[in-house]
Amino acid sequence: MINLKTLRALLVAPLALSAALAMAQTGTIVMASTTSTEQSGLFSHLLPEFKKATGIDIKVVAVGTGQAIDMGRRGDADVLFVHDQVAEEKVVAEGFAVKRFPVMYNDFVLVGPAADPAKAKGKDIVDALKKLSAANANFVSRGDKSGTHAAELRYWKNAGIDTPGDKPAFANYKACGCGMGPALNIAASSGGYVLADRGTWLSFKNRGDLAVLVEGDTRLFNQYGVMVVNPAKHPQVKAAEAQKFVDWVIAPAGQAVIAGYKIGGEQLFFPNATK
Repeated sequence: MINLKTLRALLVAPLALSAALAMAQTGTIVMASTTSTEQSGLFSHLLPEFKKATGIDIKVVAVGTGQAIDMGRRGDADVLFVHDQVAEEKVVAEGFAVKRFPVMYNDFVLVGPAADPAKAKGKDIVDALKKLSAANANFVSRGDKSGTHAAELRYWKNAGIDTPGDKPAFANYKACGCGMGPALNIAASSGGYVLADRGTWLSFKNRGDLAVLVEGDTRLFNQYGVMVVNPAKHPQVKAAEAQKFVDWVIAPAGQAVIAGYKIGGEQLFFPNATK
């Protein structure tokens, strides 16, 4: 005869095991991403919807794209959500990420004092940077190997100005080694110019007298990609859960959530996973 206490234990044990298995199957994954995706507020809008759909939590480590990709190389993240296509394709070619998927885009803008003492305003980012250099304007660079920093360095190179990665191109060029939000704060407090992603700019509250001076140049296009870190390189990677995020964010459900994120009625990111 089984007594009541034993019967209860027998009934509860499978339920506890089932709950434990469910937690193991969902759990938490680590996403290495950019400061622009976090500081723009996108992830606080996007990730709760993913958890509703899958039960999976995501811990975001927001750093520059270069640092995020390095986290993937070390196996310190399960999924990468970044915006430097050349670097993304390289990490896939090296075998540290499984496959890159385009997920969304926005654009970069040149922000500076509304009075625009360097007369940089216009639609040509290369011409604007030439004017900033000639005027020895106060320019704030992220200087952090982020996707935004990589884009900025390409634009300086296109302008025929020595790449400021190793040393300043002119006296008032300052690299802060910081995220997008802090770089905008420095520019706002010092009357400086700065290249920013539009998403962080739209969510930025401390604008002072800063204004968008250059936008609309096709070279300012800013594409984001997502990829799973390769478990063949790092067996601890939660590849199945990470792939669930990739599959969701590039599918209609995730793409609709991205499109629905707006500030002041203005859309910050534009899904293009199917294009």
